[in-house]
Amino acid sequence: MPRSDQRRRGEAYVRGLLGTQGRKSIRNIAALIGGQAAEQSLHHFISSSTWDWIPVRRALAHYLTRVSPPHAWVVRPMVIPKAGDNSVGVDRRFCPAVGQVLNAQEAVGVWAASAERSTPVNWRLHLSDAWLEDGLRRSQAAIPDSVRPETLGECTVEAYTGMMRDWGLPLRPLVLDARDMDAPAALLRLRACGVPAMVRVSPSLRLTVSGQAVPGRGAEALPAHQILGAARDMRRPVMWRDHGPSRVVRTSLIAAVRVGLPALRTAAVPGPARRRELLLLGVGENGRRWPAELWLTDLVNVPPAALVRLGKLLDRVDRDFTEIADEVGIRDFAGRAFSGWHRHVTLASAAHAVAALTGRPEEERLQLGYVS
Repeated sequence: MPRSDQRRRGEAYVRGLLGTQGRKSIRNIAALIGGQAAEQSLHHFISSSTWDWIPVRRALAHYLTRVSPPHAWVVRPMVIPKAGDNSVGVDRRFCPAVGQVLNAQEAVGVWAASAERSTPVNWRLHLSDAWLEDGLRRSQAAIPDSVRPETLGECTVEAYTGMMRDWGLPLRPLVLDARDMDAPAALLRLRACGVPAMVRVSPSLRLTVSGQAVPGRGAEALPAHQILGAARDMRRPVMWRDHGPSRVVRTSLIAAVRVGLPALRTAAVPGPARRRELLLLGVGENGRRWPAELWLTDLVNVPPAALVRLGKLLDRVDRDFTEIADEVGIRDFAGRAFSGWHRHVTLASAAHAVAALTGRPEEERLQLGYVS
């Protein structure tokens, strides 16, 4: 942040996110650190100040790559339920996690993830056409003219590629759950940018089997679950270490089949990219439904055990989202402004990093001086 007063307020806001009990609203944070005058000051600092959140996120990402090098970058959607419709981006959305339509904002976060911890470093707010085509709403929320309509898949890819294009970060595999988006399109966009990716896909995704890896399979495109069902006899046990606190060694059954994307889905993609083989990976457990998970990756020469560990980083991020990100108020911003939302989630990401790197509960952070 360019000014000393901005840095002071930024530190106060992060301390408030770490120490405030309950909802991390500006009012509640101000009550912890200084009362009504602090509330007015923090409201201006978040909603209408001049500091740019991008350099802050870039600095956070570089700090994390030094002190806690990520094994992968993980992209995770974030749904933020809202009671009203004034907050930027609020719309009626289907939320797969709860299986129902909610009044909510939707964003995409990019996380630096390892087996030990994960921290969000970049965010992209997914805005519907209803918001972007309404001049009054755009003006009231101060949405920049550069923000254009995009699908959730495009939003997901751009959250990552925009960061990697400009921030000078190390290339790592990208892991994402694409069951609710156009997985082939996302994978092809990432491939065009030279990004190695591991994508969780829907069982109904149609793929073509390369060669005669699965007996009796021809050239026609088949659902992914059918391909792996036919490869049941190819399953092999793989051991991996749980990313949870217990760090228990677990065993999964996996099978891998080389596949391609149907030509119809990739007609606009140059021939070499369209023909490049992918690996369809099935993961399950003895006595359970097979396959429990389906993954598509262009990391065709990586050992299956390493691919399983990469996929499990999604679980690491989900756990840290619940146990840390939600606890520091990542979804608690209640303002209308586009810039206010971005500044809040940026500083909440910094607060998340403090909590993740100290590895201590809130009471200990209080005693050690991380929180006022």
